Amino acid sequence: MIPPAAAPAFLARAGWEHAAIVPLAGDASFRRYFRVLDGARRAVLMDAPPPHEDPRPFIAIAEHLVGQGFAAPRIFAQDLAEGLVLLEDFGDLRVKEHLEASPAAEVEVYTRAVDLLAALHRLPAADVPAYDRDVYQREAGLVTEWYCPAIDLSVDEAAYVRAWDAVLPIVERSASPVVTVLRDYHAENIMLVDEAVSHGLGLLDFQDALAGHPAYDLVSLLQDARRDVPPALEAAMLAHYRSIARPPADFDATYAVLGAQRNAKIIGIFTRLWKRDGKPRYLSFLPRMWDLLERDLAHPALAPVADWFATNIPADKRHDALQDIVAA
Repeated sequence: MIPPAAAPAFLARAGWEHAAIVPLAGDASFRRYFRVLDGARRAVLMDAPPPHEDPRPFIAIAEHLVGQGFAAPRIFAQDLAEGLVLLEDFGDLRVKEHLEASPAAEVEVYTRAVDLLAALHRLPAADVPAYDRDVYQREAGLVTEWYCPAIDLSVDEAAYVRAWDAVLPIVERSASPVVTVLRDYHAENIMLVDEAVSHGLGLLDFQDALAGHPAYDLVSLLQDARRDVPPALEAAMLAHYRSIARPPADFDATYAVLGAQRNAKIIGIFTRLWKRDGKPRYLSFLPRMWDLLERDLAHPALAPVADWFATNIPADKRHDALQDIVAA
């Protein structure tokens, strides 16, 4: 977490020449974040180094969200050639840590998070690419591309694609509107901010937004890869969303399909983060991901995909199987 060499000159050009730069966070990508301190002024420096990262999608979605009245970080300065962006600092109060310290606030905070999504879903989608069949298939395929080889398991990949082709039309034929899908809307990417601003929640990590189905971000929030969301709370929040958004009758089936797709994708991504990127901590999340995936696969709409998993990845090759291999 050493600041990039170009940071002091960039900050000087932005009017922060005397600011201190202190580490803030890294994430699952190549992006890094630093806090910039200059007296009473605070900002966040995003380091999105090219060619690995391109900050332009983040900037575009942030400006779109702010324009729609949501609390995304305001952009103070940018240097696209260096991949540096100076943006608004939302502080340190993330939903994840807040709920760890105040578990009694869980229902209230999640209700606000669902309300925010319902408000977002009442608006036209941002000018972003479609979340279409090719993207769903590519993402779902990460589990066969990364997880299965990691546990030395040979599977029928062509049948896997066919299984998803059998269930994805449920999403494509849905009567729900096409909305902005943030894609990583969960407790580690939501900040508690001024309650007068957009449900009191600040949004982070939305640069991969696509135009797709409203259920996806609900899955991201309520089937959180990094935090246990009790099934009873998930059910209550889904009921709350239904009461305010009035989704069509196909919503529950679509939620299950997108849940299975997302959870299969994340199993593959977390395996890749360990295998390719040297980030073994993500393996600890895999048992939760398998639990969530199996819950989604139990929905009748997922029968073709559930059958594929039953045939190709037996129970003893899930949950802790990869951690056991690594430990051995």
